[in-house]
Order: sequence, then C-alpha cells, then structure tokens
Amino acid sequence: MAGMKDASEISSMDLIRAGVSDAGEARAVIGRIADSGLPGEYLDALVDELQHACDPDCALRHLADLVESGRTQPGCFGNASAFRRLIRVLGASDYLGRLMETRSDILDAVTGDAYASRSWTREKRRADLLEAAGADPADANPVATLPLAEATNGMRRRYWRQMAAIAAYDVSAPDPLEVQPQVSLALSDAADAAIEAALAISRSVVDGASGCLFAVIGMGKLGARELNYMSDCDLIYAVEPAGDDAPHGDALNRLGTKIATQMQRICQDPIPGVTEPALWQIDGALRPEGKAGQLVRTVDSHRAYYEKWADNWEFQALLKARGVAGDPGVCEAYLAAMQPFVWSASARPNFVSDCQAMRRRVEDYIQPALRDREIKLGRGGLRDVEFTVQMLQLVHGRTDETLRRRATLDALKALAAGGYVSRRQAERLSRDYRFERVMEHRQQMWQFHRTHLFPDLGEASRGGLDTPRKISLPDLDRNRDLRRLARAVGMRGDQLVEAYDSTRREIRQLHLDIYYRPMLPLVAQMSDDAISLTPQAIEDRFSSLGFLDPHAAIGHVQALTEGVSRAAKINRILLPGVLEMIARGQNPDMGLLQWRRLVESFGTGSLYLGFLRDSSTALTRVCRVLPNSRFLGDALVKSSESVTWLGGEEELQPRSRASLDVRCTSALHRYAGDMAAFSASLRAMRRHEIERIGLGWINGVVSSADSLGAMTDVYDAALHAALAWSTAERLQAEGLDDAPATVAVIGMGRYGGREVNFSSDADIIVIYEPADGADPAQANAFARAVEDRTRQILMGPQTTEPPIELDLDLRPEGRNGALVRSYDSCREYYASWADTWEHQALLRARYAAGDQALAERFLHDIADPLRYPGAPLTDAELQQIRTLKARMEAERLPRGVRRDRHVKLGMGGLSDVEWTVQLLQLTHAGAHPELRTTGTMAALDALEGAGLVAGDDADVLRRTWWLCTNTRNANMLWTGRTNRADVIPDDTYALGGIAACLGRPANSGQAFADELLGLMRRCRAVTERLFYAEE
Repeated sequence: MAGMKDASEISSMDLIRAGVSDAGEARAVIGRIADSGLPGEYLDALVDELQHACDPDCALRHLADLVESGRTQPGCFGNASAFRRLIRVLGASDYLGRLMETRSDILDAVTGDAYASRSWTREKRRADLLEAAGADPADANPVATLPLAEATNGMRRRYWRQMAAIAAYDVSAPDPLEVQPQVSLALSDAADAAIEAALAISRSVVDGASGCLFAVIGMGKLGARELNYMSDCDLIYAVEPAGDDAPHGDALNRLGTKIATQMQRICQDPIPGVTEPALWQIDGALRPEGKAGQLVRTVDSHRAYYEKWADNWEFQALLKARGVAGDPGVCEAYLAAMQPFVWSASARPNFVSDCQAMRRRVEDYIQPALRDREIKLGRGGLRDVEFTVQMLQLVHGRTDETLRRRATLDALKALAAGGYVSRRQAERLSRDYRFERVMEHRQQMWQFHRTHLFPDLGEASRGGLDTPRKISLPDLDRNRDLRRLARAVGMRGDQLVEAYDSTRREIRQLHLDIYYRPMLPLVAQMSDDAISLTPQAIEDRFSSLGFLDPHAAIGHVQALTEGVSRAAKINRILLPGVLEMIARGQNPDMGLLQWRRLVESFGTGSLYLGFLRDSSTALTRVCRVLPNSRFLGDALVKSSESVTWLGGEEELQPRSRASLDVRCTSALHRYAGDMAAFSASLRAMRRHEIERIGLGWINGVVSSADSLGAMTDVYDAALHAALAWSTAERLQAEGLDDAPATVAVIGMGRYGGREVNFSSDADIIVIYEPADGADPAQANAFARAVEDRTRQILMGPQTTEPPIELDLDLRPEGRNGALVRSYDSCREYYASWADTWEHQALLRARYAAGDQALAERFLHDIADPLRYPGAPLTDAELQQIRTLKARMEAERLPRGVRRDRHVKLGMGGLSDVEWTVQLLQLTHAGAHPELRTTGTMAALDALEGAGLVAGDDADVLRRTWWLCTNTRNANMLWTGRTNRADVIPDDTYALGGIAACLGRPANSGQAFADELLGLMRRCRAVTERLFYAEE
C-alpha cells in the first residue's frame, strides 16, 4: 500500500482486511473523500488506520462528512501523524465525530496545536477554564466576570476541547493499558478545573458569596484522580465564614447551599442561553446522612457527624477524599479533621464485615440480567479490585503510613513494596484493573454517555464467572458493539469475551489469595510468591475480620494446615475461602472453632472434607451455619454425614410423614422389647430432623411455613409410634390379645395448630374409650399404663438423646385433672364444667395419634359445639377470656424479663396475635364455616377474607406472628438453648446472631431489634382494639 496516490487503487480486499462491513460502499466513500481534495499521501494513512479504528465504518462516515461539508479543508487535518490520530478518534467516538462537524476547535484539539493540552498540568487546565469564564486564576477564590450564560459556554467549550485532546492521546497510544493511569489523571485534573470554574461562576451570581469560604471535596474516583470519561463526580462541600461579619450558623449554610446548587447547575443542567453540552452529573450521596443530609456543612459539623453517627463504610469512602476546588484553607482543614478517622476506622467494631456487607448489597442491587455485564460493580469487576486494595490499606495503614495513598494503583504498588502482597499478585491485579478500566473508557467514549456495561450479548450475557456462557460465534461476529470494543484492545469478539471472563475470575481469586491466604502459615500458602506477614500484621487481619481472639484463630489455622495429611492438604486449599465466608457471620471465632471440630470429627481418610472441596454449594452453606448457629454447628460435628445434605436441595427438604412413619415402624419392630433403644431411636429421629429442617431453613431452602409443618409431622410420627409401642408392650405384659381400651391423642396449642418450633413442646390431651364388653376399671388402668409408658419413651431419662417434651396442662381440670380421661368423662366435663377459655383452647384441637375414629368423635361431638357456638359470646364470657389473658401476661412471664422482651407472652407477641384470632373465631365461626381451622395464619386469612378484620390490621398481625415465630427458631439455633428461645436479648451482639440466622447481615442486631419491637408495638395496638375492645 506504500506510495498509493489514487483512491481507485484501494481494493475491496484491502478494506475487508481493514474491518469495514461493506467494502463497496466504503470504496465509494473513499472516492468522495479523495474528490474533496484529500491529498493522495493521506489515503495510505487512511486505509492503514482503518485497520486500527474501533469502528472503521463510523470513522469513514465522519471523515466524509468533515471533508464534504465545506466547513473543513483537508489542510486542517494537520500532518500525516495528526491525520492518523483523527481516524482513530472518529472510529472510537461517534459523539466527538459529530461534534467536530460543527466545532473546529474540537478538530484542532485532535489534529492541531490544541492537542498539546493532552499533557497539561492540573494548574494549566485550571487556568484555561477559569480564563474562559473571565476569572483570574491567580486568585485563591476566583470570581467570574462574564455573564452567566457566556461564562458557562466558555467554560464548557474549553472543557470539551480538553476532552477531545485527552481522547486522541488515549486512542492513539500503542498500548492503551499502559497509558490508562495517565488518561484518568488527565480526566480528573480537567474535572477539577471545571469545578473550580463553575464555582467561580457561581460566586458571581450568588449574592453575598464573598462571605462564604467554600471548599469542594472530591470523593471516589475523582478524589483518587482516577476518573472516567463520563463518571459522576462524587462531591462533598465544606463551608466556613469569611470573617467575623460574615454569615454564621444557619445563614452560612443557606448561603453555601445556594453556591453549591448553582455550581452543580452550571456543570450538569440546561441553562437558558447556554448552547454547549453539559459535562457530567454531580453526586452528593457520600455526604453526611447521604441524600437526606444538608448539602453543605462546616468542618466542625462534618467532624461531629463522623464522631457520632457515621457508618463503617463511610470511613472507607473518606480514604479517597481530596480537595479539588474552592478555598485551600478550608480544604486543608477538612482533610486534617477527617484523616484520623480514616486510619483508625479498621479498629471500629465490625468494620471489615460491615464494608463487605455493603459491597454485597451493591452486587445484589444489580439487575440479574446485567450482573455479568457490569464492569464496575459486578463480581470480579473494578469495585472488587478497589475493595481489596482499600481493605488492606485500612487494616495495615494504621501503622504503616506508606500505604496512605488515594489512587488504587499507587496503593497497590505501596502494598507490594511493603510486603503485604506479592509483586506478582500486584502486577496481575494492576493489569486486570487497567484492562477493565480501558473497556469502561471505550464504552463511555463512544457516545460520551455514562455506562459501565459490557456489550449486550443476548442469551450469552449471563455466565462467564461461575457458569459457562451460552455462546454462539456467529452471533458474536454480528455484534457490532462487541466488535468495536474488541478492536479497541486488538482482539476478536470471542477473544474479548474470554479475556473479560478470565479477568473477572482472576480478580475474585486474587482477592482470596491476597487478603486471606497470607493468614495461613507460610508453608501452607501453596504459592511460589507466598507472603510472610509479620505476626502483628496477621493478627491485624484476623481482628479486622471480626475475630475477637486472633491468637486462638491463628492456632486453629496452624493446627488445620500443618503436616502432610490429606486433611491438611485440603485445608490449605479451602481455608482462604472458608475464612472469608466465616468472617461474614456473627461469630467468626465460633465458626472457625466449629470448622476445626468438624474437620477433626471427619477422621483420617474421611471423604467428607473432599466433598466440601468439590461442592461449592455445600461449602458455602456450611460456612453460613458454623458462625451463626451453635446448635447446628454442634449437630454437624455429632453427625458428620449430615454435611452431605448441604450439597443439594433434595436432602434438605423435610421428610414426608410417610417416610417418617416407615422409619418409626422399622424401629417399632426392631426394638419391640427394648424400650431404651426404641426411645433413643425416636428421639434421634427428631434430633436428625430438627437438624435437617434447621439446615434447610437457615440456608433458605425450606420456608418458615414448611418448617413448622415438617416439625409437626415429626412429633406426630414419634407420638404415634410411641403410643403403638406402649400399647403392644402392655398387651404382652397383661397377656391380652385385644386391648381393653382404645387410646387417642388430641393435639392442642401450637402443636394442634401444626405450628411446632424447633424448641416447642407438644400440648396434648389423652383420651380413651373402653372396648365393647371390657371392664371399665381394667380399661382405665390399661389406658393409664399406656399413657405413662408413652411419656416415659418420649421424655424419660433412659437415653442421652434430648427428650420430646409433652405438656398435658390443657386437659380437663388442668394440672389437677387426671392425665387420661375416658370419652364419656370428657363429654360430661365439657358439657357441665368447662370454662369459656377451655372452649377457646379447643379451637386448636386436632387428631394427633392413636385411634383416629375416637379422636374424630371427640372433635365432632364434643369440641365442635363448644368452639364453634351458634350463639354470640355473652359479656361475661368475653370478660372471662380477657381477664385470663391479662392475668397470664402478669403472672407467666419469666422472672426478670420485661414485658416487651418476650416474643411469646410479651406485649405484641405471639399470644396477642393468637388470642385475638381465637376470640374472633370463637365469636364468628358458628356463622362462618371458613373460620373452622386450627392454624393461626389460616384463621387470620379467613377472618380477613370474611371482612371481620381490616386488611391493615391483618397485615400487622400476620407480619408480627411470622417475625416472632422466626425469632424463636433463630434464637434457639443461635444459642442452642431451648429455655430462652422466647426472650429477646438486650445486647446487640446476641440480637445480631438471631438476625444472622434469619438471613440478615451479621452485626445488624440493633436494626433487627428496632424492627421487631416496633412491629410488636403496632401489634399490641391492634390487640387492644380487637381483643380488649379499647378505642
């Protein structure tokens, strides 16, 4: 192609190789360009540069528009080198191409003398934009002298000229990754200059502005001087009075707010008379109190906020703070006040875990369809690199001042120099970061539009990190956006997709390798570039993750990784990830100890540890359980095979009643003559099923409603089997072929409502009926013996397995009554002696075990007429129920527990919901058959459906009941204790453990308590209206 002078000599093959989509059309365009007077030697450069242009079709189109418009002469393209630069800009930015058609200064910034601005210093850029606004750059607080529209047009025009020169330098660089830091630095300096000029213009139009010393603090990428082409600029404003006579207090804040608002408008909004494009949006969300906070504050007000109110992540954000414009003295005062907060932040409680939780929330907010396209916020994206570097800075920068750098890459170099990361890791992470930043820059440069998304690949947009993409090569070839971005980095489309995905994977792995692997002993790091941290640095890392006893944690890690055993080798692989996941829990110390106990319980040669290595799902779930549930952690240690349940969904699903009955029947036959073994078998089944259901529930596989029903099935199956065993034993002991009595168990209370918690006992009534012709005394003795043996099987001391507690206090005459009553005795008692509250208690009665026909007769003939009365309750009956409820609230609370700290008996707790629902059932079920149900939530739904409870009231009762029910379960799993499951702890740490079991972030105890107690207060107000009839 050398020496070509004639457009006709350009072949279609030359253009196809250059990447044009339609060679014929491209030849025609080149012919028109040549006819317009483009020198022949430029045709060589044109065809050559099209091969390097991101979009050669776009480059040709814009070039033709420039030369054919008559407004631009070929001589304006400069020399051949400048012309080559122009082609690359036109192919990389459709926006700048269109801008050049009407703006000769933009063309000059690419091909002429204005290109020199690409390498201007920060001071030179500031002076350029201030002069364009008619302000004196020498002033510490410059003020524009031109009218608002003219000054704004001038400032914006110069800014875009600088942008064009920076973009030209960027796209013409041989290696865009190499120059990326310099490009971001230039973009940041240009933004600083624009903000300074906008502030100068604002001072000129806001009355009294001279009375306010105004400082602009850059945060985020602007603060770190690593800005994108179209980033939002994160800003915080600080103000001080300009003198004793200047405004103070609220007057100063109002004046500062006017200046800030006008400055933001000049940068980002349409203004009458202003024809130049806006620059970028300003984001003030990082200021104290976020978007709800006041726009400006004094330095003292900023300091007071961070001393008392700031969340942990806000101190992380301050790491990037830098004075970018405004009064230098106020900027310095602000930074001097904030720096101590930054470098002491990692010592704050839960600092790293809170920052990690914020990072995960950002990931969760991304739309599912965009998660694998997010270059900035997605997993393996830019934010992951920045997060890794910032955490290391904040943890170790407390004592090592060399790490106190704002820019990510500068900090990474300092970390490598200090031995906190290996040089090889720093190089890989730096390369990955710059690669993703270049992709982000090219995506934004195309239309100078704020975006952080990888091109849309259709169905192939999902995957690439944990799962493979569904890639079609023909579809990738047809994707113009992908093709344009790939050409920017010298790749094909499929190569870019692979490079993007491999970069994301490497960033995720490097996060583990850099932050967690050095916490292992040096010999266990399994790396050629292992890092040997000082003992203090290792302790700092463990402490930063929430370990309260770093010495013990280090000991556990050493014990797990030392030696040549198979378990030690696998632990060396797993522990970095395990430490990261355990640190997300409420009690990392407990989690790591439980991990060690679990591994040691596997024994030599066990396959379970290998299973966790090979199943990421199981490993993630076990690491969620161990730091959050003492009960389930202990259960896993005792029954190591349960670990295999965590690898999928099926084994965590509750077992069906039929499956439970098969197991119980098998035990019934196997241990026909051995009560202790049979008892141990039933109780072990219950323990195993609590473990199974608990593991499923805490990991979100089993719903709360399903867990209650499943636990009820376990109790039903165990009770039915125990009753059958006792009956068979009694028949054998008395030498009988037929039982002299049939026995049935009626479920009552929450057990009757199929609402059994992990810590629940089972409220029951036991009834019997003599067989035809049987002696009543013999039938009674037989039934009592069967009942006694059943209780002994389920509750006796013959086994170390935890008992299945039975509570018979709801039987006729309560604790003073016989444990077993005949059907006839029950009928007489309920007809003649039962109080109204006992009618209410029967609302929960259902068949649970034993003879079903007998139970159904009891329910139909005795219970139904009382619990579903045809006549309304009298005032005396209503008063009796209300009085009993009030007495229960006063007398049954455990000693020392406040009335608002008990989820069952406290004000607004479960009993408030259940008694309210039951009173309404008792009142209306006679006329509304749909209310005849034993379940609290089913009854509440029916009451709402019948219009007997307003929707808002039903919503409060429903939400309170579920949250209190789940809190009981979570409390039991967190502590492993059943006797305190109903008590709401006072300390936020224990509350955080309960919240973590409920799937909330660790260390969110206070927020959880506020929600729970607030909902209980609202529930109590509903109860007072609906139950106590108080207005």
